[in-house]
Amino acid sequence: MEQDWIWGLIGGLLIGTGGAFYLLFNGRIMGASGIIGSLVDGSAGNTKWEKLVFLAGVVLLPILLFPVYREVDPHITDNVAVLVAAGLLVGVGTRIANGCTSGHGVCGISRLSVRGIVATVCYILAGGVGVVIFRHLLGVI
Repeated sequence: MEQDWIWGLIGGLLIGTGGAFYLLFNGRIMGASGIIGSLVDGSAGNTKWEKLVFLAGVVLLPILLFPVYREVDPHITDNVAVLVAAGLLVGVGTRIANGCTSGHGVCGISRLSVRGIVATVCYILAGGVGVVIFRHLLGVI
């Protein structure tokens, strides 16, 4: 039996724990797109440094763990155009939904937020449709 699912479980536990600590210690939801958006548009105010430290951790931890876990295959395509298009679509989707998977999916659902639950259902369905179209119909990924 393949053990790849364990990485998703560990990642989910770490994200959930991080979201809980962020809410407990800062009193705010750990939505990555909101954190980045407030830094970009300048609305972060006096929380600027805590948000920069959070983002630094998000970027640096995988780099620090790479020597230990270099054999993990995320099953991502080698097609750079597909990766760029996917990133742009995720960015547009988070702006339309006013949040991302960490805000709506992890923190929203755990607080039983109707808005978070609806947004999560919508992006999961959109992701499923995307896989059907781009993998099974077009063969791009």
